[in-house]
Amino acid sequence: MSKQHPENDNKVKLEKLRYPIGKFQFGLIYSEDEINKFIEQIDKFPAKLKKLVTGMKKEQLETPYRENGWTIRQVIHHVADSHMNAYIRFRWALTENNPTIKPYYENFWAELEDAKHAPISISLALLTNLHKRWVMLLKSMTSSDFHKSLFHPDLQHYFKLTEMTAHYAWHGEHHYQHIQQLMKIKKW
Repeated sequence: MSKQHPENDNKVKLEKLRYPIGKFQFGLIYSEDEINKFIEQIDKFPAKLKKLVTGMKKEQLETPYRENGWTIRQVIHHVADSHMNAYIRFRWALTENNPTIKPYYENFWAELEDAKHAPISISLALLTNLHKRWVMLLKSMTSSDFHKSLFHPDLQHYFKLTEMTAHYAWHGEHHYQHIQQLMKIKKW
């Protein structure tokens, strides 16, 4: 039996810190039941996140979830930024024919003053209300609506709203696990 090189161990650990639930798998087909479960996850996410982070101290919020990673505060504000963009992208796809979305530089957004220093309560409240609207929209969509698509110019790919729904259910859990994983490591 051969031993793994320590550098490979570090890569595996970093990958686990970066993707605690694994990378999202693009290109899959989803059933109506799966889509409904994703909508339920999106619906419950803001309360789940709020419960996880309520009562955190300032120094905890300023702790990166991994070396060279975002702080918990930045992660929470990032999720709000990302989900606002997602909601708008859904609306474009529902009202336009295969619209080209506007990408944004999430790493630069995370370095803006509000993402680095604003109270997390602002983004938690935003997520609560944003997800109420988003879930209302998702529940109103027909099967054919979920097969509408949008074009991502950076990735040069069309994404159906079924896949976008799955992706954002994954995205919330992905960042939730970043925070939860750090809390376990730090024994908070």
